Amino acid sequence: MKKITFFIILSVSLTQISCKEDFLTTTDPTRIGRDLFYKTQTQFEQALNGVYGQLQTITNSAYIPQEFMSDNTTLDFDPLNRGGAAGWEAFEYSTVNQGNGEISALWNNHYATMYNINFALEKLAESKIDATAKAVLDGEFKFLRAYHYFNLVRYFGDVVLVTKTLVNPNDAFALVRSPQADVYKQIISDLTDASKALPARAALRGRATQGAALSLLGKVYLTQKNYAGASSTLKQVTTLGYALNANYKDNFDPAKKNGIESIFEVQYQGGNDLGEQSNFVYIFAPRLSRDAVTGYANTASLGRNIPTRDMIAAYEAGDLRKDISLKPGYTLNGRFVDIPFVSKYQYPHTITGRSDNNWPVLRYSDVLLMLAESINEASGPNAEAYDYLNQVRKRAGLKALDGLNKETFRTAVLNERRVELAFENHRWFDLQRTNTPASLAAHMNKHGALEKANPTVARGGIAFNNLDYVYTEFEYYLPIPAAQILINSKLTQNPGYQL
Repeated sequence: MKKITFFIILSVSLTQISCKEDFLTTTDPTRIGRDLFYKTQTQFEQALNGVYGQLQTITNSAYIPQEFMSDNTTLDFDPLNRGGAAGWEAFEYSTVNQGNGEISALWNNHYATMYNINFALEKLAESKIDATAKAVLDGEFKFLRAYHYFNLVRYFGDVVLVTKTLVNPNDAFALVRSPQADVYKQIISDLTDASKALPARAALRGRATQGAALSLLGKVYLTQKNYAGASSTLKQVTTLGYALNANYKDNFDPAKKNGIESIFEVQYQGGNDLGEQSNFVYIFAPRLSRDAVTGYANTASLGRNIPTRDMIAAYEAGDLRKDISLKPGYTLNGRFVDIPFVSKYQYPHTITGRSDNNWPVLRYSDVLLMLAESINEASGPNAEAYDYLNQVRKRAGLKALDGLNKETFRTAVLNERRVELAFENHRWFDLQRTNTPASLAAHMNKHGALEKANPTVARGGIAFNNLDYVYTEFEYYLPIPAAQILINSKLTQNPGYQL
């Protein structure tokens, strides 16, 4: 039978017995009940691996509300298939409503993961495993919980804050949305604990480290406009041995995963049938490009996350990152097709649909640019702020900036973040963080007007809907999924969205 835990249906790796009827008490000998698990360090490591694995599910579609919803990307419009119009396409055209399936998946996947984290933390607290290993495991689980809540609070504003599993399912119907201040307090607490417990270098690649916890904590402070806290926290990261790769492309090359610039990335493994592969090149390739982009002719490309004209124009002349991050089009059967596409994740792979790219979440260049921004916002640009910004520009082959005032430096950093971190799921949160709801709506309406007047990709004669690209202030946050409010009437909807 289905197990419902605090208003969402969960899928967990361990059997959870929720039925007490006698005829359901037979134990499946091929599965381990949760009360028999969580006894040894190895078992906790396995549980942690499962939580890391859930990052893949969340990351696979994170481009939709983080890049696609912004001014960075659009879609290769398919006039013959309108199946995505009410789902993922709505993020591009600003027509998302509370019934959108992508919204429900976003909410459910984050909370499903956090149930597993909370349960593991409870079991870990009462376990008798080695104290040193226990502290590190606690730090990793808390880092991951903070990461999920940081996403949720930026997506939805006030969210349900749950740090303990529920004993009685009926308690789920009493849960309400907690104020953002309380959510951020929990995030900061978790990341502070994690930064003290985690090692500077993980024994296993892909695991959270002290640098990851401090980098994320610095980003939290920056989002809260606590510039002094952001600066002091992020400066600690600069002492941990990270550096910029000499070649920007090395950040995305599957053969050079988890390199010196990598602080945290979601791990994928292609080239086999284990189900751990990524497929971003297929998602982002133009619809009809076939093997011209993916290398395999008999596969369907989705044509999502297509770089906009505005995004392409954001690169300065001579920027070495442009050619690595995107291509202006592709050549098929001797004909050039001018539909741009994201090329950061375009690498050869040995099995169709099973590419080997990791997804970068935190890179050292992100830290340097956050430092430049936090220093400028606190006291204006100084030599230190210029140094952090110009380290990133130098690697890109661009001239150093100087002589800017606080406002022009702010603009320069935001644009630098746009091109340095393009198509890595930073743009929407950067726009949200640096704008008020009114100014964000104005920015996005300007972008929408440009796309309507001159679409990046031809629409096959299909006109825009009158509601397309009409942004309002309330869209600063996404709607709470309708299904959650239907299940729990105590949950409130964000202003502007219909109940």
